[in-house]
Amino acid sequence: MSNARTQDPRFLSQLTRTYRRFRQVIHEGAKFGIVGLIGIGVTNIVFGPLHSDLHLGVLTSVTIATCVATVVTFLGNRYWSFRHREGAGTGREGVTFFILNGIGLLIQYAVLGLSNYGLGLTSKLDNYIALNIGIAAGTLFRFWSYRKWVWVPPEVRLARLRRGRHRKGRTTPVPQHEPALVGARQTVPSKPPRPRY
Repeated sequence: MSNARTQDPRFLSQLTRTYRRFRQVIHEGAKFGIVGLIGIGVTNIVFGPLHSDLHLGVLTSVTIATCVATVVTFLGNRYWSFRHREGAGTGREGVTFFILNGIGLLIQYAVLGLSNYGLGLTSKLDNYIALNIGIAAGTLFRFWSYRKWVWVPPEVRLARLRRGRHRKGRTTPVPQHEPALVGARQTVPSKPPRPRY
């Protein structure tokens, strides 16, 4: 990039506007990426011994490794990457998180299965390459889906709650407050007299 272009006020203004527009995605993406790299490290560290030393199958090994990494990434994303967003409550957001991770795991299965069983690439290096390509593809899905369904901006969660109440026929009544009569005597209405027969 030329020095003259970086000094152009219009270019700098456009760059600033673009950054402001995508600032939240950039910051969340960077944090998510760091947590993801830790998760990839955990997956690779657990996968290797399971498959090479304990001779478990490639899909069994990746399942166990991904489950361990999922716990690590859930904590990292919940309490760092998306801590400013609203969850659906710890139980519900945890279930949704693990379901979406399961879909991400299916993406990893597809890549590993294609590499191992479809293309016959079964060496240790081939498995690591396929594992990490699968992780990368699954990670793109996870980032998009977490932002959409697990941890959403507070205003989106509020809108969903309102929409949900309306759909189920529930409304939140607004209490009617009568003005308080300070120092006035409150009278209890008397019962109407009973009719005599």
